[in-house]
Amino acid sequence: MKRAKQYPVYGVMAEYETPAALIAATKQAYDAGYRVMDAYTPFPIEEVSETLGFLRHHNKVPLATLVGGLLGGIGGYSLACLASSSWYPLNIAGRPYITWPMFIPVTFESTILIAGLSCAIGMLAMNGLPSPYHPVFNVPGFSLVTNNRFFLCIEARDPLYNEAVVTDFLKRTHATEVTRVDG
Repeated sequence: MKRAKQYPVYGVMAEYETPAALIAATKQAYDAGYRVMDAYTPFPIEEVSETLGFLRHHNKVPLATLVGGLLGGIGGYSLACLASSSWYPLNIAGRPYITWPMFIPVTFESTILIAGLSCAIGMLAMNGLPSPYHPVFNVPGFSLVTNNRFFLCIEARDPLYNEAVVTDFLKRTHATEVTRVDG
């Protein structure tokens, strides 16, 4: 398995007091060519997600849910067919061993169960959760993100990243504080 390149610096983070300031800074950063960045807010802000490009990325959770549902349905139907025709065959009044209407409830329930589980597991895996530690947790004042502060972090993985240039750029976006985030 290929290991990700480790950076001694995670990025540079700017703190803003209002959502409007964060939205403006995010748009400026995107227009300046920065693509590997993230915003941290106390509540969802749709404009920030759109500007960061999250809505342009293909979401694979629906595909995982579909595959899980199909496998669950096929598995449930196959299990019912095998049980009634091979493992425990009962010939009652000359009826066939495989009667598909009898298997509909099992097939439906197994489809819903496995689709729901694959959706939840896929969402957690694709979001990288659980994540008990993140470098931004060490930034002074980051705990205010759950109350009333808004943060924008341009990560060191960005091709245009230069710490001095990014720091100067974020200061020009009227941030209340700009902090280096160690990796």
